[in-house]
Amino acid sequence: MPLLRQGSHYLAFGILQLLLDWSLFVALTALGLPATPANLASRTSAATLGFWLNGRYTFADGQGSRLGWRRFARFWALWLVMTALSTLLVATIEARLGLRWAWLAKPVVEGGLAVANFFLLRRLVFR
Repeated sequence: MPLLRQGSHYLAFGILQLLLDWSLFVALTALGLPATPANLASRTSAATLGFWLNGRYTFADGQGSRLGWRRFARFWALWLVMTALSTLLVATIEARLGLRWAWLAKPVVEGGLAVANFFLLRRLVFR
């Protein structure tokens, strides 16, 4: 049942990360920061929390947490790819439809990326 346990932890921690990411994005853009740097800042904050939570609890094994510098490097490599996709999508929505639509679209974008990210984290980062 590790997939079920991992999936439930990932979902719970993912909701927490999404709330942090989205609220920071909205706050920063409402203060006048453009969508691209706001997305980078909000995703960085949420990712730092997520790496620790997922390494410590979600993907931990019988020997304890699965953190460390090698996993951290793999995590950030994956994070860069996902952040590039997220930023491209959110900035495009903001440019074409406006800031309020970007605020609404951000949780949808991040939720979609989170599904793929779960399997990539499981296979590539916290193996």
